[in-house]
Amino acid sequence: MRQGSAYDVVKKYHQAWTGGDIETAMAYVADDVVCRAPGADLHGIEAYREFIGGFAPRLTGIGDIAEFADAAHVALFYYPQTAATSTTPAAEYFTVKDGKIGESVLIFDRLSYGPPPQD
Repeated sequence: MRQGSAYDVVKKYHQAWTGGDIETAMAYVADDVVCRAPGADLHGIEAYREFIGGFAPRLTGIGDIAEFADAAHVALFYYPQTAATSTTPAAEYFTVKDGKIGESVLIFDRLSYGPPPQD
């Protein structure tokens, strides 16, 4: 895809946050971003930064599954690996406008990322 496309924006964002570089990731996010995630609707870049920044340090790896892109939308499917799980998939559907991520719909099983059950 061409430089600056929705796909490029999302992949650079994704690589930055999964690599722990939250500030670089936020450079690809609109100030008025909306993120719909399990248990929370986030509004604005500061709420989004806090959400992503709180999870990124828990990553031990990332496994890509699949991706899809058109002119303004990108879908990523991947395995965010943590001490709690390495097999729980996540899906994100991004809308990119004017070179920034304006909306993200994030789908994952929150319970899989909690502490392991005690015997």
